[in-house]
Amino acid sequence: MTRFAKYAWLVLAYNLTVVGWGAYVRASGSGAGCGSHWPLCQGEVVPRSPQVATLIELSHRVSSGLALVLVVGLFLWSRRAAPRGSPVRLGGALSLGFMLGEVLLGAGLVLFKLVALDASLTRVVSLGAHLLNTFLLLGSIALTAWWASGGAPVDFRSRAAVPWMFALGLAGTLLVGMSGAIAALGDTLFPSSSLAEGLRQDASPTAHLLIRLRVLHPALAIVVGLYLIGLALFGAVRLQDSATVRWARALAALVLLQWTAGALNLLLLAPIWLQLGHLLLADLVWIALVLMAASALARAGVADGEPSHLSAPWDRATTGPAQPRGSPTR
Repeated sequence: MTRFAKYAWLVLAYNLTVVGWGAYVRASGSGAGCGSHWPLCQGEVVPRSPQVATLIELSHRVSSGLALVLVVGLFLWSRRAAPRGSPVRLGGALSLGFMLGEVLLGAGLVLFKLVALDASLTRVVSLGAHLLNTFLLLGSIALTAWWASGGAPVDFRSRAAVPWMFALGLAGTLLVGMSGAIAALGDTLFPSSSLAEGLRQDASPTAHLLIRLRVLHPALAIVVGLYLIGLALFGAVRLQDSATVRWARALAALVLLQWTAGALNLLLLAPIWLQLGHLLLADLVWIALVLMAASALARAGVADGEPSHLSAPWDRATTGPAQPRGSPTR
């Protein structure tokens, strides 16, 4: 891989870490650790005598700031490393756009005090929007890394109904992710002392909206998970492209792991460490699905071993000279 491709995969891995730490901020009730101040913390750059919640929230802001810097670098490097019209440039631009969306949504949660013990409908909607934007950000970075590693551009006109099959899977996965974020908030704000008590809360007609909504997540996860496994089997058996088969196998395995983590999350009453693992698996399911779709819908006629989109001399691999520019477009 080129240096830029390695950098793009590194940015993806780092953002997965930041997303997990952000979930810990929510699960630990530390979202109000810096008060209603943003970007300052308690009105200061470095607060004096900070509490534990302040340190947790401040560290998340610092790690998120570094993520922004890395994605800006991804965007700028993609403009230098890839020619005009390359999907690498598109991926870099989308990554930057969704990262700016992350910044605005995060700032809004703090400034409008939609953190800590707030259980309003506004927070529910905002949390769903935040999860949606996070998935789109991770997907954009993953596509940038995939295309920078030699993946062919996507052609939606190919393979008849296959694009619609993947579109349905992607939409369903986004819906499951948003419902999972809302369910996790309900578990945090309205914890149960036992599984039986939690089931009684779910069945109560007077229960809070967050409790009533959290029962939707397991049902959606099962239905969409079955569809994704079916889609993975279809990709492995019918499409038969080597990259598609690899991602299809990864997708099916991750869905099964996600189901297991979800069941344990329910039985163990959603401990924080398991919530974080559940979220990581959800992110990985999404990334595997996105990259499976990208490989399955890759432009026909692009052979293995064809020069990648990156041909700039400053981005050559360390093991050999740069490839000359000017190769004909296929």
